[in-house]
Amino acid sequence: MAGVISLVTPLPGPRSQALAARRAKAVPRGVPATTPLAIVHAENAVVTDADGNRLIDFGGGIGVVNSGHRHPRVVAAVQEQLEHFTHVCFPVSMYEPYIALAEKLNALTPGTHEKRTFFVNSGAEAVENAIKAARRFTGRQAIVCYEHGFHGRTYLGMSLASKVNPYKLGFGPFMPEVYRIPFPYCYRCDSVKKTPGSCCMASKAAMEQHFASIVDPGSVACVIIEPEIGEGGFMPVPVDYMVALREFCTAHGILLIADEIQTGFGRTGKMFAMEHYDVVPDLITTAKSLAGGLPLAAVTGRADVLDAAQPGGLGGTYGGNPLACAAALAVLDAMAEENIPARAAALGETIRDRFSGWAESVPEIGDVRGLGAMVAIELVKDRASKAPAKELTGKLQAEALKRGVILLSAGTLGNVIRVLVPLTVEDAVLEEGLAVMEAALKAARG
Repeated sequence: MAGVISLVTPLPGPRSQALAARRAKAVPRGVPATTPLAIVHAENAVVTDADGNRLIDFGGGIGVVNSGHRHPRVVAAVQEQLEHFTHVCFPVSMYEPYIALAEKLNALTPGTHEKRTFFVNSGAEAVENAIKAARRFTGRQAIVCYEHGFHGRTYLGMSLASKVNPYKLGFGPFMPEVYRIPFPYCYRCDSVKKTPGSCCMASKAAMEQHFASIVDPGSVACVIIEPEIGEGGFMPVPVDYMVALREFCTAHGILLIADEIQTGFGRTGKMFAMEHYDVVPDLITTAKSLAGGLPLAAVTGRADVLDAAQPGGLGGTYGGNPLACAAALAVLDAMAEENIPARAAALGETIRDRFSGWAESVPEIGDVRGLGAMVAIELVKDRASKAPAKELTGKLQAEALKRGVILLSAGTLGNVIRVLVPLTVEDAVLEEGLAVMEAALKAARG
C-alpha cells in the first residue's frame, strides 16, 4: 500500500519559491521560516503545499493541532458560530461560548478548589496576565523563572526566556525583578549524588540555596515553570522536584504558575502535564492546542487570586473571540469522546521505543526523553562529552524535509529534535513518518 507522502517537485517547488520571493519583500526577516513551503491544505497529520507535494507534519504548527488539522468537530463548530456573529467584545457584551469554555476549564484543570478563567489571544499574553494577577494578589514584585524556559516574545516573555539567540539578541534592556534559577536538567547534571529516579535539586535546602543568592523569597510574587520544558529541549520536571517546589512556594506565600501552553490538552498523555505530579498550581496558562488552530489562550486558577484585580484590570478586545471559543469547546469534546490523551500515551510509547532502538546503534543520540507523546532526542557529538551536535540536528531536519516529513528542533543548545505530531495521527501515517525520520538520520550522519 502506498504511503501518504507524495513529492511531485523538488522542495521547495516553483509556487512555494514564488511566494517566498513575495514574502521577502513584504515580511520582516525577523519572522522565522523553518521550512520553505507554502501550505494550501491540511488534514489531520498531513499537509499539502502549493505545488501539490504532500508531507507528514511532525511539527503540528508548533504543538497547536493536538486534535489534528481541521478536526471535523472544530470545522463544524466554527461554521455554526459564523452564522451568529464573529465579534462583539466580551467586556462589552457577554456571550455563552466564553462562559461555557471558562466553566469547562475550571472543571478540567488540576484541583477541586474554586476557580476562575479568562481568555486572551496568545500564550505570551496569558503569561503576562498570570504574572500581572500574581503581583496584584500578593502585593509583591519579584518573578522567578528557570534556565531553558521559554514564555514568549513580548518584553516580559523575553525577560523570562533563557535562550538569547534568536529570542533576546539585541532587544534589551529587559524587565526588572525577573530572577532565573537552574532547571533540573537531569541529562546534563554533574552531581556526584545522582540517584536514578530522583533529583539532587529536590530539597528545601537546595531551593533555599538557589534563592539565597538571587532574591528574598518574601518578595517573590510567583514562580513560573513548564512541567516539561518546551522550546528549551523537552525536559520533564522530575516528580520529586515539582513536589518540593510546591511545598517551597506554599511555605513562602509564593504563587506557583504552571505554563502548560505546549504541554496542555493531551500532549503528555494526560489532559494537563501537572496531572503527572499530583501537584496543584495556583494558576495555569494554556494556549496552542486549546482551540484547534484558532488564536486563543487562557489563564485559569484560584478564584481569590483572579478576583483580586479591579474591573477593567483583566481582559482585552479580542480575548475569548466567539469563533475561537466555539472551536475550543469542540476540541474539549473531542478530547473526551475520542480519549485523545490516552491516544497520546500510546503514541508516546511507540515513538520512545523507536527512538530508544535507534540509540542502540547511533552514538550521537545522547538522550531520549519526554512525557506521553511530547518526546525528543538530544543529539551530541559523543556521549562522553555530551557536546551538542547542532549541525547534525540541522542536517536531520533538512534530510527529513527532503523526504517529506516536517521536523522541528528545540533546545537552548539547538541540538534537540522534538515530535509534536497531531495526537490523532493514524498509525500508518506515524509509522511512515518514523521510517522517513530514521532514513534521514542515517543520511545526516553520512
